[in-house]
Amino acid sequence: MHVKVRGRLKHFRTVEFDLRRHEVRLIEQRLLPHEFRVIGTRDFRATARAIRDMVVRGAGAIGATAAYGLAQGALAFRGHNLSRFVAHMNRVFETLRDARPTAVDPLNAMLGVRYAMQAGTTVAAQQALALTAAMEFADDDVAQCRAIGEAGMPLIREGLRVLTHCNAGWLAFVDIGSATAPLYAAHQQGRAFHVYCDETRPRSQGATLTAWELAQQGISHQVIADNAAGLLFARGGIDLVIVGSDRTLGRTGEVANKIGTYTKAVLANRHGVPFYVAIPLSTLDWNLRGGEEIPIEERADSEVLGAWGRSKSGRREYVRVANPSSSAYNPGFDVTPPDLITGIITPAGIFRPQELWQQRRLLGHPDGQPNHSMGTIRSAFLTTAAL
Repeated sequence: MHVKVRGRLKHFRTVEFDLRRHEVRLIEQRLLPHEFRVIGTRDFRATARAIRDMVVRGAGAIGATAAYGLAQGALAFRGHNLSRFVAHMNRVFETLRDARPTAVDPLNAMLGVRYAMQAGTTVAAQQALALTAAMEFADDDVAQCRAIGEAGMPLIREGLRVLTHCNAGWLAFVDIGSATAPLYAAHQQGRAFHVYCDETRPRSQGATLTAWELAQQGISHQVIADNAAGLLFARGGIDLVIVGSDRTLGRTGEVANKIGTYTKAVLANRHGVPFYVAIPLSTLDWNLRGGEEIPIEERADSEVLGAWGRSKSGRREYVRVANPSSSAYNPGFDVTPPDLITGIITPAGIFRPQELWQQRRLLGHPDGQPNHSMGTIRSAFLTTAAL
């Protein structure tokens, strides 16, 4: 997307790779909306820390970051011994995989990279293939988000009032976003609508990131406290809900997303409001058999007990809000059951959650067997782009 920097519009991707320095280039999302800065991570460990500490966050964005981190680790290896290289890559993979456990995109992205690397018979060949596959994942992420926008755009009618939760915009992907993709596509067509951005405590990604994105694009919006959504639903003030997902189970249609998503799904169901989830193919998990198997990340209690912001002096500061002697419970995600979800917006079109498994060939998982190759994802997208 385009960002105004020093008075000029410039296009940015959330995640890129610096070929000269072998650095992963990331938008430092913790500084937004007050400061826009791009940073570089110099090795795979620093890249893993950037994922863990939420310098970069969002399913597709951390998927691309992990893919680039894996390639970064491959390129850092010195020598020609293939068995030592494989052992080194196992350590790189585990370090990046463990950075954030709930989202499946990093795992799928890295498995795709490792699959592509198998075609190389030397260390040098595998290093080159790793970087090519990582770049392919990033490009596929953009293409699939664009297709999500096309598939979901008919849902965004003139005058619609839309509720979002957390940030599933271009900052959460390489570009365009998932939940925001239909909004951006409709906006480009000249349709007028209004977006309510859940603040999304405790990290406030709705207030800081989604609202910033929409402001950059000139889309009408307001930030609301998470608990204000119930009143809006009750008074008929919300026509549609679109959220993203960090892991969607292809077997059951269950959706893991930022904590509070399940609450909004319950409210939408209670008031007869359509509730949609927008995902690229890399967010699909074909292996887990139930939502109870999804690992739910528990984050630091400081996120709940206080908040980061910018003081009058311009400094970024943390302020304790809660009682000084209290601790907190801070799960990062919850799981929404399929019966509360109207549809899953994918690059291939919109499906009911219960249809994902029967459409698994179309959605990048032929024969229902685990297959994480980038070629499978790409071929599935190319097949569905014409739908």
